Amino acid sequence: MSLGPVEYMVIEFPGNQFKGEIIPALREVVDKGVIRIIDLVFVRKDEQGNVSVMELKELQKDAADAFAPLAREASTLFAEEDVAKVSDIVENNSSVALLLFEHVWATRFRDAVLAADGRLIAGERIPKELVDAALAWKPEEQEALEVAP
Repeated sequence: MSLGPVEYMVIEFPGNQFKGEIIPALREVVDKGVIRIIDLVFVRKDEQGNVSVMELKELQKDAADAFAPLAREASTLFAEEDVAKVSDIVENNSSVALLLFEHVWATRFRDAVLAADGRLIAGERIPKELVDAALAWKPEEQEALEVAP
């Protein structure tokens, strides 16, 4: 089976306050075939820095039931080293969802690029803050600020 582009995300919930608000948005992109969840791991770090790791099947029933339809095809691809790296960057008294997913939407485009003997030579995700700042920037205001006494 050929996969489309694969990406991981680490989503932190300070204060161990994960309440499931991301589930409807995640369900939408999974159901529409935009992404496919490959692996999903939850890491919790208590106030003393003790770390516990839970796979989907180890969650409490209500959380497991909410995530299960989204990760039907999930396997266990994250290695212990991946979880250890995440544990190092997570704040005490926080939880994270470690998500590995395939960009299903990009598979056809990738195949077309390959069929055209093309190859990806660079790419990078641009942080939301930089995009927002670029969109908010107004050159006319910048010039006015430079000229003002």
